[in-house]
Amino acid sequence: MLKTEFIISKMDCPSEENLIRMKLDGLPEIKTLDFDIENRKLLVFHSEENPEIEKRLMELNLGSERKETIPVEEDDFTESSSVQSKLLWTVLAINFGFFIIEMTTGLISRSMGLVADSLDMLADSMVYGLSLWAVGSTTLHKKNVAKLSGYFQITLAMIGLLEILRRFIGLEEMPDFRIMIIVSVLALIANSYCLYLLQKSKSKEAHMKASMIFTSNDVIINTGVIFAGILVLVTQSKYPDLIIGAMVFIVVVRGAVRILKLGK
Repeated sequence: MLKTEFIISKMDCPSEENLIRMKLDGLPEIKTLDFDIENRKLLVFHSEENPEIEKRLMELNLGSERKETIPVEEDDFTESSSVQSKLLWTVLAINFGFFIIEMTTGLISRSMGLVADSLDMLADSMVYGLSLWAVGSTTLHKKNVAKLSGYFQITLAMIGLLEILRRFIGLEEMPDFRIMIIVSVLALIANSYCLYLLQKSKSKEAHMKASMIFTSNDVIINTGVIFAGILVLVTQSKYPDLIIGAMVFIVVVRGAVRILKLGK
């Protein structure tokens, strides 16, 4: 068994990870891929040399650079996939559950911050789902799902941004800051729990580390919505909610654009 290390200088989120996975799909020599997104490193475990691996990585234009290839024992890269899958399904379920909760309460409370945060939760769920569902599926299916989820997120985010613009201009009632704060605190607790589970696993595999990064970002966004709710209370103004909502929608659009790369 061989282990080849690549530095991928432009790999900074799970979208690039999925892009690389699909690009390398179908090469029988590859046994597993280990991504370290934080350090922009990819380890390819393969049964024999195949120049097609490096060629496909170069075609992605993500700044791929081959560092070294060394022989390893097969046990060196095995980790309980069932445990990882169970953990990721748990995180996915929590994220999708809070997408429904925040979308519903956001509409009821007229808070664009909660609506935007709910879409961010949905975006995370889609990325986790793509990674889990991709195992054993064909490349065509992966690309179709990536396209569908990417366009869906962009459509919802653009509708949200247009609604924010309308509310900036129009005479709208203030959002209910109490619902904003309470629901965001619950979402913060949920994401903190997800982060705890991911860190507790102490997994060295990169897709788990990527999940930690995603969840850490969610914690920051939840805190921002809480702060916006407090500002709505203090200033008696709708604008803090609209500003945080616009910021989160932009984050969702950026994530969706990256996911659309998977469908190319």
